[in-house]
Amino acid sequence: MKENFDINNLNKVFDSRIRLGVMSVLSVNESIDFNALKKLLNVTDGNLASHITALEKCNYIQVKKEFIGKKPRTTYQITDTGKDAFEQHLAFLENIIHRNVKK
Repeated sequence: MKENFDINNLNKVFDSRIRLGVMSVLSVNESIDFNALKKLLNVTDGNLASHITALEKCNYIQVKKEFIGKKPRTTYQITDTGKDAFEQHLAFLENIIHRNVKK
């Protein structure tokens, strides 16, 4: 018999496919700049910016703004808080999958 799970244990911040994508990319890269992230996720500037803001407000990512010559460059890194939250989210999903696989 399949076990019931309280899906309220899932982190609502990661309900968005874009936020899930951002966290996935940042969990395997030390850092990434805005344009590279936008291209990887195939999203618009405004859409990415709004999701980045949401993740930053939760302290899940760190934003670094600098100038390379005269051009602005914004890069992102996952924080320890973000890494922990994302790993917990993924572990809960994996637990659901493994407990509900037909044997």
